[in-house]
Amino acid sequence: MQYDVIIVGSGVSGLYTSINLDSNLSVLVLSKSSLENNNSNLAQGGIAAALEEDEEQDHIKDTLIAGNYKNNIDNLKLMIKEAKKDIEKLISIGVEFDKDKQGNLLKTLEGGHSRKRIIHHKDATGKEVLSKLIQVATEAENIDIIENAFVYDACKINDSFIVSAIYEDNKVLKFRCRYLVLATGGLGKIYKYTTNSSIATGDGIAIAYLLGAKISNLNLIQFHPTALCEENEERFLISEAVRGEGAHLVDQNGYRFMELYDDRKELAPRDIVSLSILKEMKRKNYKCVYLDISHKDKDFIKERFPNIYKKCLDIGIDITNEKIPVTPVQHYLMGGIYVNKNGQTTINRLYAVGECSYTGVHGNNRLASNSLLECLVFSRLAARHISLRKRKCLNNIFKEDIFKEDKYCIGINKINFNYKKQIQDIMQRAYFIQLDVNSAIHGIGVIDNILNDLKELNYVKDIHFYEIRNMCIVSKLILQESIRNVK
Repeated sequence: MQYDVIIVGSGVSGLYTSINLDSNLSVLVLSKSSLENNNSNLAQGGIAAALEEDEEQDHIKDTLIAGNYKNNIDNLKLMIKEAKKDIEKLISIGVEFDKDKQGNLLKTLEGGHSRKRIIHHKDATGKEVLSKLIQVATEAENIDIIENAFVYDACKINDSFIVSAIYEDNKVLKFRCRYLVLATGGLGKIYKYTTNSSIATGDGIAIAYLLGAKISNLNLIQFHPTALCEENEERFLISEAVRGEGAHLVDQNGYRFMELYDDRKELAPRDIVSLSILKEMKRKNYKCVYLDISHKDKDFIKERFPNIYKKCLDIGIDITNEKIPVTPVQHYLMGGIYVNKNGQTTINRLYAVGECSYTGVHGNNRLASNSLLECLVFSRLAARHISLRKRKCLNNIFKEDIFKEDKYCIGINKINFNYKKQIQDIMQRAYFIQLDVNSAIHGIGVIDNILNDLKELNYVKDIHFYEIRNMCIVSKLILQESIRNVK
């Protein structure tokens, strides 16, 4: 089973890469779970885009301010300039962004933005974009998609990759490709509380690391200030756009405390708002704070935020007249697999796109709604680069075949699921918004012990085994880099 290009991951970045590749290339998309189970499907806010040339400098400036001027300025300028092409492409494949009665795109404001520039589909933009990409990719004759195929290993042999995936009933599938694209998303499940989907265990980053690719700034973790405060470990996101449309952050008595921490109040960048909430919770011994949009028109709230309204109503909160309990949780990764503007890693023919990659555009803190924009622009550029390289490649014939291998995962002992909880507890204590150096040092020692157990205890090499391995790898890298940055 041979392909020109294999893409690991089926979120926006993976599928957008696939549909932008030359139609003469054979493409395989391997999805760890179902096509809908990923972080892209959970993205609520929208896509930040300067659709007119005279808006570009403001977008660049806002992104630099949010990122503490640690951004890769060349890649940032490229992303802002290219945005319009991708918005137009999304519209051309049927993505339905919200419009006014005259047919103009509606734009909203979010934290850190100096003007309205976020286009959206109600409060489910990611879901809308993903659904249209799934439709286009599944209809393309040159694209094959396999769901529930967990890629646990990739090895490079000369100018090709052998990709190994665990499939149904713990069978192992093997594929060969000329170009490998990692689009595996984030690593939120290394934390106890996250907005990420259940599959976000840092798999692509771990695979790239084991291949020897450069990993950069993995300690740059973004914590979203407003997730619904409930007992679930995967916490429902209350979009940045809610504050952009006028919601207030208040304490239990209704006091707007953000004015104590930043002049921009609720519309400060996420890192500032998250840290401010954390300080307020510690200062007053609160378990949560509240987001209040009840002063806005009820019909507007229901129309603009139908999913948030329904989710809160399901747990007994009517956001048209009640406050929403919220807390900060892990949300996004700004660091990742180091790539250039074309998505190329430091390993020839290996590419990375989306949240698992590090383009440097976000700096030390991502500006709201720049994530989907990054996915779109750099996925398209990676697809273009691969397509151009493939056309110039004279050696297009594989010398030997590769096949589907019905080999079951080896090992005797079942993996200890408590390992995942240990990793999550470590990260929650050691690096939640602020670094606790002593907890980080202790955590690295515990993670090393888990890694030794994985090597020595002859566990069944199933999905859970490799998820724990990957969680250990990325957690250790985060803590090590965080400690280095303190010294």
